[in-house]
Amino acid sequence: MKEAWGRFINLRDSGNTNAQVVQLPVGDIVSNPYQPRTIFNQEAIEELAKTIHTHGVIQPIVVRKKDNQYELIAGERRLRAVRHLGWTTIPAIVREMNDAQTASAALIENLQREGLTPIEEAVAYQQLLELHGLTQESLAQRLGKGQSTIANKLRLLNLPEAVQTALLTKSITERHARALLAIPTEEVQIELLQECIDKGWNVKQMEERVKAKLAGFQQEGQKRGRPRRRGLSKDVRLAVNTIRQSLEMIESTGLTVNYEEADEEEYYQFTIRVPKQKIAPAPQAE
Repeated sequence: MKEAWGRFINLRDSGNTNAQVVQLPVGDIVSNPYQPRTIFNQEAIEELAKTIHTHGVIQPIVVRKKDNQYELIAGERRLRAVRHLGWTTIPAIVREMNDAQTASAALIENLQREGLTPIEEAVAYQQLLELHGLTQESLAQRLGKGQSTIANKLRLLNLPEAVQTALLTKSITERHARALLAIPTEEVQIELLQECIDKGWNVKQMEERVKAKLAGFQQEGQKRGRPRRRGLSKDVRLAVNTIRQSLEMIESTGLTVNYEEADEEEYYQFTIRVPKQKIAPAPQAE
C-alpha cells in the first residue's frame, strides 16, 4: 500500500516503520471528505469490533492535524469499530499532509482493499484524475491496472442516477450496468433496470433484452429516415435530441428540411438545408 501511495504523494517518513504511535481521543477525529466508501456493512463492523476487543487495534489509523481536530486518512472501519465498542481513544499515526495528499491517500488506501462497489471505485478514479490532472493511461500505470479497466469503470458514471444507485446497493452487477450503456436514452435504461430487478434477470437475459431494444430502435429509425445513435454521453444525447425536436418543429410549418447526421469519432455532426422559399403544393385538377 505504501508503494501505491508513494506514486501519488510524498509522505514524510514513508519509509520509516518506527513512526510514532499516539493515543488520540476518538471524539477529536473526523472522517475524510474524500472517503470513497459510502456504504459500510454494520455486521462486518461489529465482527471487526469483536476482534479488536480481543486483540486490540493491531494497525494504527493514520490521521493529519487540521484546526483543532484530526482528519482521518486511513482506517475508517477501525475507527467505526472502536466507536462501536465505546472506547474513548485509538492508536494513530499523525502525518503532515496538504489537502491533495490527504485526498489521494484516502482514495488509494481504499482502492487497495476489496469491497468497494464499481460506482465507488469509479468515483475514486475520477477524483484522482481531477486531483492530479492525469490521463486515464497514466492513472492506470500508477495504480498498476489496465487502461481499459479504468475506462470501463469511468463509463459507469454516464449512467442515470437510478442505475448508479442500483450498483451502489448491489441490486445489479457491473455487467448488468455495462449492458445498459448501449441504450441511447435514460428513460429506457431506467425501464430495463426496473424490469431486471423485478424479474431477477441474469446478465445474459439483460444483454438479450438490450439487443432487442436496440433492434427496435433501429427499425424505428429506418422508418423515420434518421437512425438512432448509440454510445453517446448524456450531454451529447440531450443536444442531439434537442436539435431533432427543433427540426421536427420546422417541418410542422410545412417546410421540407433536408438534413444528414454523422457520428464522427470526435464530434456529432448535423448537415441541415432549409429552403428559402416554401414550396407550394401542386395544383389539383378540378
